[in-house]
Amino acid sequence: MITAPYVEEHLNVEAWITLAIVIGLIGVMARELVQPAIAVLLAAIGLMFLNIITPAQAFSGFSNEAPIAVAALLVLARAVDVSGVFQPIVRFLFGRAEGKWLMARVAFPIAGLSGFVNNTTLVAMAVPPALDLCQRRGLPPSRFLIPISYAAVLGGVTTAVGTSTNLTISGLLTSAGMEPLSLFELTPVGVPIAVVGCLALVFLAGRLLPDRTPSDEGSDGEREFAFSMRVRPGAAADGNSVEEAGLRHLKGVFLVEIDRVGRIIAPVAPEELLVGGDVLTFVGRVDHVVDLQRTPGLESTENRQIDQLGNGSHRFYEVVVANSLNLVGRTLRDAGFRARYGGAVLAIHRSGQRIDAKLGDVALHMGDTLLVLADSAFLERFRDGSDFLLIAPRQGISPTQPRKAAIVAAIGIGFVTLVGSGLVPILQGALAAAMLVVLTRVLTFRQTRDAVDLNIVILIAAAFGLGAAVQQSGLGAAAAAILVSVLEPFGPLGALAAILLATMALTEMVSNNAAAVLVFPIAVATALSLGADPRPFVVVVALGASLSFLSPIGYQTNLMVYGLGNYRFLDFTIMGLPLNLITIAVTLILVPIVFPF
Repeated sequence: MITAPYVEEHLNVEAWITLAIVIGLIGVMARELVQPAIAVLLAAIGLMFLNIITPAQAFSGFSNEAPIAVAALLVLARAVDVSGVFQPIVRFLFGRAEGKWLMARVAFPIAGLSGFVNNTTLVAMAVPPALDLCQRRGLPPSRFLIPISYAAVLGGVTTAVGTSTNLTISGLLTSAGMEPLSLFELTPVGVPIAVVGCLALVFLAGRLLPDRTPSDEGSDGEREFAFSMRVRPGAAADGNSVEEAGLRHLKGVFLVEIDRVGRIIAPVAPEELLVGGDVLTFVGRVDHVVDLQRTPGLESTENRQIDQLGNGSHRFYEVVVANSLNLVGRTLRDAGFRARYGGAVLAIHRSGQRIDAKLGDVALHMGDTLLVLADSAFLERFRDGSDFLLIAPRQGISPTQPRKAAIVAAIGIGFVTLVGSGLVPILQGALAAAMLVVLTRVLTFRQTRDAVDLNIVILIAAAFGLGAAVQQSGLGAAAAAILVSVLEPFGPLGALAAILLATMALTEMVSNNAAAVLVFPIAVATALSLGADPRPFVVVVALGASLSFLSPIGYQTNLMVYGLGNYRFLDFTIMGLPLNLITIAVTLILVPIVFPF
């Protein structure tokens, strides 16, 4: 049993201060008060001002190879995206197979590709054909979108470049004086985890995931968008009742309220007379949202915005809002959406919550799905930006540089071959690949710049200072001593399990990179306290930080499919819990065998 004097003995003043900052940081990131990159950077700077770490330690991550390698690989991932290298493969996945075979045909190849392709890019490519497949066959998208995300997560742990977290761990190993991860070092453990995890998806997804197929009657499982229409003065609907105007029994659409010069009428009775200028708020399926735009006597409240788009070729897009300061917490009007993005938002969907307010009054949340009418260049302009997690044209995504596919494939194969064989280090290989996609004009300089997500790069770099503080203050050693004391009867395997569970729990609350950096020094200190090799402890940190299945906020790909599948928060937990238990068991069996204590 750990007593108060025991804790005091192992925690000095600097450790207590560091612990307080770390707890505050976790709270800030869990509540999404600011961008994770900003939160971690400010925490590192604060620790520097408190003289817990030196300026060199606070900013050591900016000279580490990990964020540079991540930036280079993001450029390569964008080249894969725009060239459409994997699109024929992704389309092939959604072939003629049925039942469990269809799920296997989707999950296993996606997991395999995810070892070498950015998870976000891969899921963005897989989601549109999956939605098309479900629509053609009458299948519920909710049975496939979470498995697509989870398969991408599982595949990310199979190689050192599968996720940015693995590269972060590799950089932390280098800064601690240990050998970085080789390209396939995680493969003997990662591949069995991915295989067993995908098998779990094949046999459990149909049983555990809900059937939220949209129905014409407007079931609870329907993915509802909120949108607004205005009654044109003098038009057919003006002066008629709701029922006479044909708005009482709409297919897949429900009239929520009427805004009459600031007076809200809700619920709306069938005999309510419509007046020119009334703003009608509807909720309904996205295809019926599009159809209702042609209803006689009604016009979109966004008509002025639509007119300002010009007379070019326009199409509908579904976009998922990222954790962007330009959008989150702001209304469309406050964000200046049309001026900023050149598109008009016609409807909004928020998973698990009905929006029954005018579009202009809705403060956007991360994960909201917007129906946007924009020109054909909208995808090209903003697919590289950080404001949207996903941009899906209603008819699927078309590659912007299909003729460059062979070049990108050759560069990608060369990168994997040279780095995998050990002839070229990961950093040099990633930089060379990034330079080649620019020199061969696969990407423009603007696309290259936009491909580098500075939030990820800064987060990784700033996290090194935080990790140094955990180690320098003695917090890591104290946590390790407490951990070893509690788990002494269970030996190194018990400590390994504790490190794995702590990392997995933390990554559900904060970003996976931040979780890895926070637990890394504790893992190393725990191993040294036990007289064990730190390698297996570091490996479980890398695995635990990536294997996030319990919530939609733990991993970005989960958030991408949250609204598109009309999921509820607990859908991820119900499917993710058995997946977590399975991956924990496989990890604790294999890691001590592949990486002996």
